[in-house]
Amino acid sequence: MTTTAAADIGTDVKTAADKKAVRRRTVAQAIVEYLQVQYSELDGEKRRLVPGMYGIFGHGNSVGLAQGIDEYGSDFTYYQAKNEQSAVHAAIGFAKASNRAATLACTASAGPGSTNMVTGAATATTNRLPVLLFPADIINNRFGDPVLQQIEHPVERDVSANDCFRPVSRYFDRITHPAQLLSTLPEAMRVLTDPVEAGAVVVCLPQDIQGAEFDFPETFFTPRVWHIRRRPAVEDELRDAAGIIRNARRPLLIAGGGVRYSKAQEELARFSAEFGIPVSETYAGKGSGPVTELNLGALGVTGTVGANEIADAADVVITVGSRLQDFITASHSLFQNPDVKFVNLNVGAFDAHKMGSFPVIGDARLNLAALRERLSAVGYSTSAGFRSDIADARKATLEVRNHDLEAFPGEKMSQAQVIDALNRTTTGEDALILGSGGVVEGIHKAWDPSNGTEIHFEYANSCMGHEIPAGLGYRIARDGEPGEVYVLIGDGTYFMQPTELVTAVQERQKIITIVVDNRGHQCIWPLQVAKGGPGREFGTQYKERNAGSGRLDGPVLEFDIAANAASMGCAAWSTTTIEEFEGALAEARAAEGPAVIVAHVEQYRYLSGNGAFWDVGVPMTSQRPGSQEGTAKHLEGRARQRYYAATTAPEPR
Repeated sequence: MTTTAAADIGTDVKTAADKKAVRRRTVAQAIVEYLQVQYSELDGEKRRLVPGMYGIFGHGNSVGLAQGIDEYGSDFTYYQAKNEQSAVHAAIGFAKASNRAATLACTASAGPGSTNMVTGAATATTNRLPVLLFPADIINNRFGDPVLQQIEHPVERDVSANDCFRPVSRYFDRITHPAQLLSTLPEAMRVLTDPVEAGAVVVCLPQDIQGAEFDFPETFFTPRVWHIRRRPAVEDELRDAAGIIRNARRPLLIAGGGVRYSKAQEELARFSAEFGIPVSETYAGKGSGPVTELNLGALGVTGTVGANEIADAADVVITVGSRLQDFITASHSLFQNPDVKFVNLNVGAFDAHKMGSFPVIGDARLNLAALRERLSAVGYSTSAGFRSDIADARKATLEVRNHDLEAFPGEKMSQAQVIDALNRTTTGEDALILGSGGVVEGIHKAWDPSNGTEIHFEYANSCMGHEIPAGLGYRIARDGEPGEVYVLIGDGTYFMQPTELVTAVQERQKIITIVVDNRGHQCIWPLQVAKGGPGREFGTQYKERNAGSGRLDGPVLEFDIAANAASMGCAAWSTTTIEEFEGALAEARAAEGPAVIVAHVEQYRYLSGNGAFWDVGVPMTSQRPGSQEGTAKHLEGRARQRYYAATTAPEPR
């Protein structure tokens, strides 16, 4: 009896101690409290890793996550999205403004609310940008099976609509028991702060599990700092990469987004200047190259004629922080030197090995500095003749740009002129957000980055509808800082996703949205004409249905985007001349809240082409001569596509 009593007392004492060391919370409440004590640290700067949540509450999360934020979100801001996809794009903009050291969480109700976030997840993962998604999921206990919005798979009963997140996520989990949070949330934080693995982190929350209670260890809520490390490449990679570069006569640097994320702009400029190596830029790398006579500007399909000319004959291509997508490589047809070699500096091995590159795996800034030391030691430098070719290439680019900025008789202002006017207005304190449509070519090819404006492209996923919410997310991250946040889009993108302008008004966050109105998806029009012949555009113009033909080839639609934006609470202008546009820009900068400027431009006027090839699907059979000719010409371009053999280390001397 004595032993039993002692055992009972011991049990009671242990239970009391456990109660002091645990925190009884629901799953949703624990998530909120956990996120409030997570921090990142990059180069000595500490900040909140996930300072708030952007989303929409429905039946699937309003009594779960909403309740948790309301009761326990003492330092956890909630932003009310107007579309679930937009919530993720806003988080992407926030992550870009934070140099990937912070992001926002996003939530949506079950079913279509959650699947609306899939496109945003794909955009984040493709761009290697961290976002944290909490899509609500179907009821876990199945007592009411099937529930509202449940996808009933006849064989795999554990499958829900949220499983479509799997291929577009860097990390995916579904919480079926509260204890899973103890391992899932730390792993989610690790992925968010890993420069190699950054992308969409998806943690699915069944509706009933969000409110399930559990005794979480008190230590689970201890503040934690996640260090974002700069990792150098191994010595062998640096030695051999320097050996490849030292033999180059016509080298070319490609500055990708990794230059920006590594804050390697100054080191890249020093590397370029010391050895006389020209720099070209990807979309994500736009504006990260040096402001010198060695900057050739954009590369590839929407690149400058000068950059592409130097790339054609380059014998060593040094890529810094790029995933080398097809627009940059002209679908593997841009680099035509038969002996071309590639050296790829990247934090991740997956990207570092592309196109047969010799990989230098690690932080861009560290490894550029290490390579510079090795090349300096052997006195490497490009020739005066090559530098003369670089100067000629820059001159050719400038001539084309000047031509494209001309006023053409009988035409409205051009898209190029609008971009130039914006270019002359912005400063080093401003930021420009864009991601799809014809404005991509205009900024990539013709924007002069010497004014220091921060450019944020999203062209990895080229997601229409990304730009306005991303601009808002950027502004939220930089709240209170000087400078304007500009969003540049076409009318096609505006109609897809304008409603976060309401959120901008709601949050008193100023962004200036510029809408280039050319009455259609006009960046696709030249592609259709090039492959199908004159008059072969189809489904890309904003026209009424013709009663005679039954097709959308009637009169051009009349609509007023400025009036629509004004109805959502924005200051708005509609402009038809450059003078009016410049005046609207000045007034928008002086305005206090969100502003929208519509620029009515010449419908079919684009920048001059550069002859670069882009591989798309073409009809291999057609009864139309124009399509036959377009396909034949396209196949000629495919003949220039190359397989690039692996670049290997040079033989020891």
